[in-house]
Amino acid sequence: MRIYRSFHRAPLRVLMISRRRQKLKLRRAMVTLKWALAQERQETREMLDIYKRYTKGQASKQDLQVANKQFIDILKGLGLGVFAVLPFAPITIPLVVKIAHMVGVDILPSSFSNPKPPKTKVVDKPKED
Repeated sequence: MRIYRSFHRAPLRVLMISRRRQKLKLRRAMVTLKWALAQERQETREMLDIYKRYTKGQASKQDLQVANKQFIDILKGLGLGVFAVLPFAPITIPLVVKIAHMVGVDILPSSFSNPKPPKTKVVDKPKED
């Protein structure tokens, strides 16, 4: 703290600002993760619905391709789950993702690659005249 005081006029203020900045970064990361998980959950429900319709013979080939793509995403997530139980997981998972990206392999599910806010159903309100 003594060294820090000699470099800054208001060291406590600097510490408070950096602490607040870290909280904001964490909160943004958690919201992004929440969006990705919500998107993954919605896509998985659609996949299960398509497979259910397929068993009844009511699904098209395009629907089946979408469901199979989502199934591959689920398998990718399970593959990363193996690394989660290993020791030093916070180090190994980003390292594996980075090495896979360098090699040209996508091991992250599609919703984690570019997370978007989950789709919500919009209810049209009737116009009042």
